[in-house]
Amino acid sequence: MNQALDVVIIGSGPAGMAAGIYAKRAGLSTVILEKTGISGGQVLSTYEVDNYPGLPMMNGFDLSESFRGHAERLGVEIKAVIVEKIIDQGNTKLLVTEDGNYVTKTVIVATGADHAKLNVPGEEELTGMGVSYCATCDGAFFRGRTVAVIGGGDVAIEDAIFLARACEKVYLVHRRDQLRGAKILQEALGKLPNVEILWNSELKEIRGEDQVENLLIYNNKTQQTQELAAAGVFIAVGTIPNTEFIKGLVEMDNKGYVVADETCATSVCGIFAAGDVRTKQLRQIITAAADGANAVTSVEQYLLTI
Repeated sequence: MNQALDVVIIGSGPAGMAAGIYAKRAGLSTVILEKTGISGGQVLSTYEVDNYPGLPMMNGFDLSESFRGHAERLGVEIKAVIVEKIIDQGNTKLLVTEDGNYVTKTVIVATGADHAKLNVPGEEELTGMGVSYCATCDGAFFRGRTVAVIGGGDVAIEDAIFLARACEKVYLVHRRDQLRGAKILQEALGKLPNVEILWNSELKEIRGEDQVENLLIYNNKTQQTQELAAAGVFIAVGTIPNTEFIKGLVEMDNKGYVVADETCATSVCGIFAAGDVRTKQLRQIITAAADGANAVTSVEQYLLTI
């Protein structure tokens, strides 16, 4: 199916939906392409969202439905197709999909990133019920309780520091005998009396009925296993950007994130990246939505030049 559009938005999370809303309000011909037919991205796996202004304690699914409903009320077309690749044709881009091709003047890539998982027993079953991949999103729900953070890089250390402000006790579980994070973060962590680092330790199982109750921790040096009582576990072992389909087309960093600043412009004219898929300091719902708006503004400016 060939469509001469102003912009095609790939992805239907907060960045993609915000882009669709702004594009429609700007009078741009557009379509949102999503791979599953279910909008929301990572928000769907968030049990409660308590840091999006004006919508406290919102269920992640309901927030996603609200985003989609807003876009649909404006008349934004949303299609469930998988984009296999983008071909740069200069002033137009050809999107090759399993359901035909799309021709567009610009593209906003808003395919997000997936949290890297450990794939241990109980992780999937208890996600949203004590298992979290975002301390700044969910940390407030564990005020005064005991939690564990899994990882040893900057994000894991930052999560432990953040959680220590509100939680009674924070365990930092790391599989090696030294942390990989920045020295300044390690120094800040070391000053916190309610943080305990479990060295040479690996998470083997997450246990609980309807909520995380305890963790099975294996010490790879002593080869001993212990149960650790915890109400929550924050897995901070990295994220994986969904950029495989544009690999080699636009500039990316060594982790696979699309290199783009707040204008969302990539190294290829007419292709923009919004939300968790791009290089940025903070990956949250609010920053993804902001990217959607910025990307459309950049699209409008670019369209005036071609």
